[in-house]
Amino acid sequence: MSTAVAPVHPSDGPDREDETPSGAILVLAPLALEARAVRAGAPWAEVRRVGMGPRRAARFAERLAGADERPILIAGFGGALDPSLEPGDVVLASEVRGPAGASACADPTILAGVLRRGGLRVHIGPILSSERPVVGRRREALAQTGALAVDMESAWLIPTVRRAPLVTLRVVLDTGQHELLRPLHTLSGASTAYRVLRRACSLVQDWAQALGSREVVLAAPRASCAGVERAVEIVERVLEDRGAPVYVRKQIVHNAHVVRSLQERGAIFVEELDEVPPGETVIFSAHGVSPAVREAARRRRLHVVDATCPLVSKVHAEARRFAASGFDIVLVGHEGHEEVEGTYGEAPEHTRIVATPEDVATVRVADPQRVAYLTQTTLAVDETDRVVNVLRERFPQAVGPASSDICYATQNRQDAVRALARDCDLILVVGSENSSNSKRLVEVAERAGCRAQLIDDATQLPPAILRRARRIGVTAGASAPESLVEQVLGAIAGLGEIAVSERHVATETMQFKLPPEVRGPSASVTAGSETDSDQGGR
Repeated sequence: MSTAVAPVHPSDGPDREDETPSGAILVLAPLALEARAVRAGAPWAEVRRVGMGPRRAARFAERLAGADERPILIAGFGGALDPSLEPGDVVLASEVRGPAGASACADPTILAGVLRRGGLRVHIGPILSSERPVVGRRREALAQTGALAVDMESAWLIPTVRRAPLVTLRVVLDTGQHELLRPLHTLSGASTAYRVLRRACSLVQDWAQALGSREVVLAAPRASCAGVERAVEIVERVLEDRGAPVYVRKQIVHNAHVVRSLQERGAIFVEELDEVPPGETVIFSAHGVSPAVREAARRRRLHVVDATCPLVSKVHAEARRFAASGFDIVLVGHEGHEEVEGTYGEAPEHTRIVATPEDVATVRVADPQRVAYLTQTTLAVDETDRVVNVLRERFPQAVGPASSDICYATQNRQDAVRALARDCDLILVVGSENSSNSKRLVEVAERAGCRAQLIDDATQLPPAILRRARRIGVTAGASAPESLVEQVLGAIAGLGEIAVSERHVATETMQFKLPPEVRGPSASVTAGSETDSDQGGR
């Protein structure tokens, strides 16, 4: 409850009357008005009215402690400390701070995603519990602690819970600009807070039905590969050495979080070179560029730093070699993908792009005896093999590179997903929608008979797909940082206890040198290898 509230009527003490039937969770609401909003939104849940303030909350906690092991949601109004909050904003506690110190809450990321998709403004951060009302200069002082909001009950209710998840949800009722100095029914903000609390609780059921303990199996290898880490480090070094702004053509790697982080540090991402002022520094992305792009950069007198993955550069070299030898090239890949555009640009008059076995029938070549094929590095290995097999049936003399163009990191991550798919109920793939290698991991899992879901981060975890999943595999595309995997683990743990294990299918130790423009004392990035180890970590 907001800490600037008018005196409490005796009837606002704890009660057990008129409760709805028990649900998956127990909802604790301080005041009658708050309990009414919760019951209106969540008639399926059991709602207990606690009463306002530390003493009532502490007495309630003593009676309930150990008697109910259900997950608990503390729901009610609160006062804003962060000046950016407005009446009706929802605050989910990352921790609750009280006179005795801070208590961690269950990770509310998945619930936050549910509420945001339901149209609410949601913030995650510390909530402070105060022993007395917070107004005026005291509110300003407490705002300096970094807490987002304040209430008068949560810290004293926390001891209620031992092992089950506990989440604190507060809807902002009053702010520093509009402090609550009169009874609730005379305050216009109260009606907004009431509606939002009711709406939030109507959305909670989706999250509540996914609560429970689980086993999580991490795929290994997973997440960023050597080429991705090299490309990101190149941007970071150029920013450090030359200062912002630094321009990057296209996304340096296909991950929204990586791009956003670099933007915050001064990188400017452009679609084409005409957006870069003449004479400025431009970085080519890990996906590579065509000779035409390099020529355009020369004409604009741009200082170029090339972050193309060395494995992509190898495919470009193969395209030039085949074209010089008079071969028609069949490039297996997705038309429009930046890597494919760059490779195609090496020999456009000699190259045909195909994506499926059916596309092979449409290929026209000058000499069926002189056909070569290349592949995009981030494709699914089994799908690519099908296309190449059909191509070889039509052109028996077709030649390809000495080894597959599918990169070691892509293959290792796909092998790891196949291993997980055999005994998991669900596989979560962390990666952005425009990441080809991440989307291929989803397809690999589904072809192996396992449900799979691509998520950009933990906030996109839909509770519905987690309900029936008690053994979940987690991996990440080669362009996604490991930190996103850690966030997903935390979010799943917010639903209940998890047991985490790791399954290894390969050990990666590949090293790629940095380009001379950014090469310092440490000239290489270590992240991957093509050396497979025996399977373990079950």
